[in-house]
Amino acid sequence: MEGGNGPDLQLQQLPLATPAVSVQPHAESFSYKENLIGALLAIFGHLVISIALNLQKYSHIRLAGSKDPRAYFRTKIWWCGVLLLLLGELGVFSSYAFAPLSLIVPLSAVSVIASAIIGIIFIKEKWKPKEFLRRYVLSFVGCGLAVVGTYLLITFGPNSHEAMTGDNITKHLVSWPFLLYMLVEIILFCLLLYFYKERNANYIVVILLLVALLGSMTVVTVKAVAGMIFVSIQGSLQLDYPIFYIMFICMVATAVFQATFLAQASQLYDSSQIASIGYILSTTIAITAGATFYLDFIGEDVLHICMFALGCLIAFLGVFLITRNRKKSIPFEPYISMDAMPGMQNMHDKGIAVQPDLKASFSYGALENNDSMPEIYTPATLPIVQEQHGSKGVSAPPYRILEHSKKE
Repeated sequence: MEGGNGPDLQLQQLPLATPAVSVQPHAESFSYKENLIGALLAIFGHLVISIALNLQKYSHIRLAGSKDPRAYFRTKIWWCGVLLLLLGELGVFSSYAFAPLSLIVPLSAVSVIASAIIGIIFIKEKWKPKEFLRRYVLSFVGCGLAVVGTYLLITFGPNSHEAMTGDNITKHLVSWPFLLYMLVEIILFCLLLYFYKERNANYIVVILLLVALLGSMTVVTVKAVAGMIFVSIQGSLQLDYPIFYIMFICMVATAVFQATFLAQASQLYDSSQIASIGYILSTTIAITAGATFYLDFIGEDVLHICMFALGCLIAFLGVFLITRNRKKSIPFEPYISMDAMPGMQNMHDKGIAVQPDLKASFSYGALENNDSMPEIYTPATLPIVQEQHGSKGVSAPPYRILEHSKKE
């Protein structure tokens, strides 16, 4: 009887083993499909965000170069930029619900590529082909490298997928790798904040490291919130978990402080430096946080990890070349200094500011960098010519203001 039952047991086990082989390719194909959906949503979101910011900048430039007394928030172009900005942010937010964090974060290079292309298209100066290529060759090379890096990121990105339920997020939150990572990050953040506030270490790397450390926590919480909302839409309600509201509060708080430090950096350094260095630091630290919290690279082979790292490096180089080609602003002084005139009392001795302090570039509203501003919108300077007078004993003002026509 025992010998007769052997073949029956084997025949009963075969149907159970057969479906297990056919399920695995379907799961892998579905996970790659989710990666593609998330990557496309992120690319679409960053592209729309870039268009929105350029529209808002264009509205400021138009108001600065015209006699329109309206405020910028009363123009249709500016509000169109706001709506597109919200749409782009919604697309990026939704992408975290589909693809791993380590795949979505580096795709912010798309916004840099789009900004470079839009900036070249909207330039109103006429260039000869040779001059145009010589001037923007680095931008074209940088865009090409960034596109290649983006392709490698999407192709060899991590393929780990997990349902963002409240239990899973709580399990990751109390895991010892993430607790150790949080301890190191808190210590590093406190040290950088001490040197920045107490020792006046206003270096761009220090400020952008603070932004990157806060940004890593922002993207971790964004993925948790977006994932729990997506699971809730599918039918399994996750909004009654306390961890959802904890993550939501952390997301808002870190985003606000991140924007504060970023605004301080924009007042001290050029936007091109902030874009390149900030992208490299933020992407590196965010990928580290995602790999620690969500275990993005668990189960990935060495080849995929190396190709993903190569894609990141190529994207870094592309963004650096794009921002490296930005034209440096030329300082100018459109006012005549009061204390430079003979016989004029210096009113600055009492701390009274007669004229506004100027940055290296003209700014209007949210416009901080006017590298692509055409010459028609740039304010005209008033050249000061000192005349030599004879010995007739007649005192004349040593300065003469020359009016220039628009042609000059």
